[in-house]
Amino acid sequence: MIFAKIDFINLLPFHVYIKKSIKSNQIKSIISYKKSYPADINRKYKKRKVDSAFISSIASRGEKRLNLGIIAKKDVQSVILVPGKQKEDFQSETSNALAKILKLEGEVIIGDKALKYFHENPNSDFIDLALAWREKYKLPFVFATLCYSKNGKILEKIIKGFNKKHIKIPQYILENYSKRSGVSKKHILEYLEKIDYSINIQEKRALKKFLALAKKEGL
Repeated sequence: MIFAKIDFINLLPFHVYIKKSIKSNQIKSIISYKKSYPADINRKYKKRKVDSAFISSIASRGEKRLNLGIIAKKDVQSVILVPGKQKEDFQSETSNALAKILKLEGEVIIGDKALKYFHENPNSDFIDLALAWREKYKLPFVFATLCYSKNGKILEKIIKGFNKKHIKIPQYILENYSKRSGVSKKHILEYLEKIDYSINIQEKRALKKFLALAKKEGL
């Protein structure tokens, strides 16, 4: 099973869980990872170069998915828009679509670089897109869902015990991500408190709403 890994801070608890919790040598032997950014992973998944991945919501139409995703209940800090000349972020189809649905013009910035920008420019007039969505539709925002083309039962077994509240991220991993991203360990941990992963009734409603609005916009 080839699993594509979004190598951003927002999935850090999940990847720590996978590393610590998969005890079966048989399962370990059939999983291989490909790291990349969301838009590239979407393309690899659609071409079936990978079997499963957290797929951007905009690309998840018609795909088989589990009730796990990347979710912001309110603000998220890592998906922002700096008002001004329109500029999409090549790494994220969903965030670009979200800005268009919300009728917001400016530069979309996502991921670890957005989190860095958030903390380095506290007085900037940037817009947190997840918060803007929440204020308009009173729903959380689902940025990605865990999709699969095969080995669904194995994947479901793997994620069954995942609960971010039970995940303690080792200091050396935090240190590595902090150095790589330019975001302090303190801010990484604060940020991860804003990320949820379980797709329940509200999240399903939010995803359905987003995809309907995207379709209406021709996205």
